[in-house]
Amino acid sequence: MKKFDVVVYGATSFVGQIVVRYMQQQFAGQDLNWAMAGRSEAKLKEVRTDIGGGARDLIVADATDEQALRDMCDQAKVIMSCVGPYALYGESLVKVCAETGTHYCDLTGEVQWIKRMLDRYETVAKASGARIVHCCGFDSIPSDLGVFFLQEQSLAKFGVTCSEVKMGVAQLKGGASGGTIASMINLSKEAAKDPALRKELANPYSICPPGHGFKVRQHTVKVEYDEEFQSWLAPFVMAAINTRVVHRSNALADGRYGSEFKYQEAMMTGDGGSGKRRAQKLLWGLGSFMVAASITPVRWLLEKYVLPQPGEGPSAEEQLNGRYRLVFIGTTAEGESLRCEVSGDRDPGYGSTAKMLAQAAACLAQDIADDAPGGFWTPATLLGSRLIARLQADAGLDFRVEV
Repeated sequence: MKKFDVVVYGATSFVGQIVVRYMQQQFAGQDLNWAMAGRSEAKLKEVRTDIGGGARDLIVADATDEQALRDMCDQAKVIMSCVGPYALYGESLVKVCAETGTHYCDLTGEVQWIKRMLDRYETVAKASGARIVHCCGFDSIPSDLGVFFLQEQSLAKFGVTCSEVKMGVAQLKGGASGGTIASMINLSKEAAKDPALRKELANPYSICPPGHGFKVRQHTVKVEYDEEFQSWLAPFVMAAINTRVVHRSNALADGRYGSEFKYQEAMMTGDGGSGKRRAQKLLWGLGSFMVAASITPVRWLLEKYVLPQPGEGPSAEEQLNGRYRLVFIGTTAEGESLRCEVSGDRDPGYGSTAKMLAQAAACLAQDIADDAPGGFWTPATLLGSRLIARLQADAGLDFRVEV
């Protein structure tokens, strides 16, 4: 028995403060015992006062102090990490959780770091019983659970899963954050100096387990018109992580979506000439940013004078007014088609992500059987329909079939 069901590590970070404020409101009076943790006791006390946390327990632990992290894990059933960029600050905590059998979730979208964690600690986590679940924010819960939900509906309606699924972002309203930008900048730095990493990033199955057997060529959207969406499509910046999480879910579920499963994500920019121009601008903008971020002096100028800094992000009003709507179109091998939607009622990167992460941690702590095996899971394969129920009831998400 552990003292706490959930410990929020990095509670003083930008997203951490949003998470603990939501948890203070959402789980008040409920049977979920949780605490806040971070490297500064003074800042933790400030956050506790700000959220009205009363005598909420505080744990002091630096990300580089393995003994302090181990002491924290000794008290917790689940550690929820809000400390990024994870490639810079996240490994020690994953290592300690894997070694101590402590369950863990985070909101990383850093595919290269996830691959390193799998290579180094998956065997350890399986042995200890630790259940590690990355990508429990906007990347990649709506995508991973959206495909999971669509495939469940396909099985119920057609008796088979869809061999191809396309996701189009129909609405996306929210502010950029310094933490997300810092993660993208760090990935650009790593890729610029490592040819092997650049090759790995081009592999859609890079985080699938060994022996997965998937070989089908996946489609990468640039600028194209899609008749089913009735819209021009442009690249979606989160597709790089989301598609890989979905393929890992398929692999962990023994190819439940099929060995020839295809999945793509894109931004929907509208019909006609104006939609095409918007798609071209998005492609040019994303490409220009990635090129600029890979050039050291240009990257320095961007970081110093242009881009938001870590700890900066959308205002409370921007979070409240944010929205997103994702459309999924699935097609079976026989040509039968199904459309589903996943929508959220806050800005995707913070307002909605904080609620998703908190509910994922609660689900991991309370809803998963004690004999569930350890290892590195995805939201769909470990949390699945239980998390969908939580998200629809208490996190402002909606999963629905289009009639």
